[in-house]
Amino acid sequence: LLAAYLEASLGHHDFLRELSNWDGLWYREVANHGYLDHPSYAQTTLGFFPLFPLSIWLLEPLVQIFGSDQIWAASVSGAIISGVGGAVACVYVFRLAEGWWDREVARRATVLFILFPGSVVFSMVYSEGLLLPLAAACLYALERKRWLQAGILAGFATAVQPVALALIPVCAISGLVELHRQGYRFRVLRRVVVAPLLSLVGIGAFATFLWLWTGTPLANYDAQHHGWNEKTDPLALVHLTTTLAKQISFSHFNEPTINLNLVVGLIGAVLLGAMLIMVALQWRRISFEAMLWTAGISFLALTSEFVPPNPRMLITAFPALMAAARYARGRWWTALVWCNAILLVGLSLLTFVGLTLRP
Repeated sequence: LLAAYLEASLGHHDFLRELSNWDGLWYREVANHGYLDHPSYAQTTLGFFPLFPLSIWLLEPLVQIFGSDQIWAASVSGAIISGVGGAVACVYVFRLAEGWWDREVARRATVLFILFPGSVVFSMVYSEGLLLPLAAACLYALERKRWLQAGILAGFATAVQPVALALIPVCAISGLVELHRQGYRFRVLRRVVVAPLLSLVGIGAFATFLWLWTGTPLANYDAQHHGWNEKTDPLALVHLTTTLAKQISFSHFNEPTINLNLVVGLIGAVLLGAMLIMVALQWRRISFEAMLWTAGISFLALTSEFVPPNPRMLITAFPALMAAARYARGRWWTALVWCNAILLVGLSLLTFVGLTLRP
């Protein structure tokens, strides 16, 4: 927030416009004006899930007491929700890590989670501030066999972002494992089945709404696939690398044309690979629910044609970050903390203004 304020003051940019940059503008549009009432293959509000803008809409009347402008109120409301959600996510990151290892590792995992460059989303009108506390709390509930609580949390999460759909198989597999342990009893089945069933409520409700509102339950998919060219491609990283290679040329360094999103995405893919190895080495400690979630997010990040493994995707795979904190100690830990803090500020400055770098 301080970086955004200084950039706004010295660069004469609008402070709230910075916090709403990129997808934040779309979430604000949904909160204030709702969804398009017919299918579209263009970039429209239909490309975004409803729970985060709905939360903004609910908080707006209270925020408008301090300012009458609707855009101002939506921006402030979104930033507040993201910040509070980030704080709640930190609590569950600590609790999960403490259960897997001990209190000291939990402290390091939480510090790394806070200072990781992807945490810029907790200072922006971005839905990760709602997704991550729900996902982390759901994993925490599944580990403790709180099936109803886990299902409710997953149901809300699947109305926030498409990546939250990874919680559906996580809940289902966790229930199957418990059913196998207990000997396939109906009493156990009745208890565990609520988690996967409730996890479908969020995406089911959104699809039903779209069907009634636009005439097709696939309106969100159509907008994302055609408007933003989003698709799953096993060769997405190959395409990213070849595109970046074509942009690198010693003949035009006086007029740079290198897309920093490609550079950050490629670095993120390498980091994600290293962190997944650390997760695998800790398979006896980390719960299989958390490992399944990490695997699901990693698959989406590595195969997405539009959103590569950038900091925002990496922080969504937060168990992988926590595994890195398990191995970093002493001077290595100090260097890691400083490196992340500097990158957080630097990449935030590039993210807030213009279209240089996606969060």
